[in-house]
Amino acid sequence: MKKSILIIVSLLAVVITINPAFAGKLVIKGSTTVLPIAQKAVEAYMREHPDVKISLSGGGSGNGIKAIIDGSTDIANASRFIKDKEVKLAHEKGVYPVPFAIAYDSIIPVVHPSNKTNNLTRDKLKAIYKGKIRNFKEIGGPDLKIVVISRDTSSGTYETWAKKVMKKERVTPRAQVMASNGAIVQTVSNNKHAMGYIGIGYLNRNVKPLKVDGIEGSEATTLNGTYPISRPLFMFTKGWPKGDTLNFINFMLNPKKGQKYVKEAGYVKLY
Repeated sequence: MKKSILIIVSLLAVVITINPAFAGKLVIKGSTTVLPIAQKAVEAYMREHPDVKISLSGGGSGNGIKAIIDGSTDIANASRFIKDKEVKLAHEKGVYPVPFAIAYDSIIPVVHPSNKTNNLTRDKLKAIYKGKIRNFKEIGGPDLKIVVISRDTSSGTYETWAKKVMKKERVTPRAQVMASNGAIVQTVSNNKHAMGYIGIGYLNRNVKPLKVDGIEGSEATTLNGTYPISRPLFMFTKGWPKGDTLNFINFMLNPKKGQKYVKEAGYVKLY
């Protein structure tokens, strides 16, 4: 679970908008999984440093990394590590992304709260997402056809799901593709047939989390590595950070500051 990681960002657009006239300005883009943490941290940082204005937006880990490479962001949020091909492209452009792990996360399968399904093995999840299992009654649930909900391929959450559940096999083309964790929560909460997967910070009473291989996704099982679909979350900078970028990264890693907002956002602190 503890890996070295690069930090990249592709966030959902529009969270905190900033006036470019101020002397201190940061742009943060990338992962929608990291977004709730970043929102809270950015708001707190700007209260502490009113002279610094921060623009925060989303769009996925892949888009965040792309933005750090093309220079359109100072910090990229990413829910996955940077890929070899992205590192190569960055180096070709004279960019050297530096990763900072800022939190831990678990990806939780979710269904409608009325669904009686409670636990699935990774093999069953894979069969569902390949389209081989098509009804909840095949896995001990209600007699309902399964509507598979997945993330888009630019998502770091999708990348982790593809690696740890799908084992690089393709998700069924019948799957409905969503651009964010929030969109999956909304879709699953309104559809008794739906199954999706989200970062632990997006869990709420409107969806029902499932155990995986008999293990509940929680702070304890994420930190000790027993939950099978867990991962670190990152912020990437363009080279070693300086000035406001360095100050914000230090704020994010501070146990009494930024890490407090990791927990508030429902994720797992580093310490």
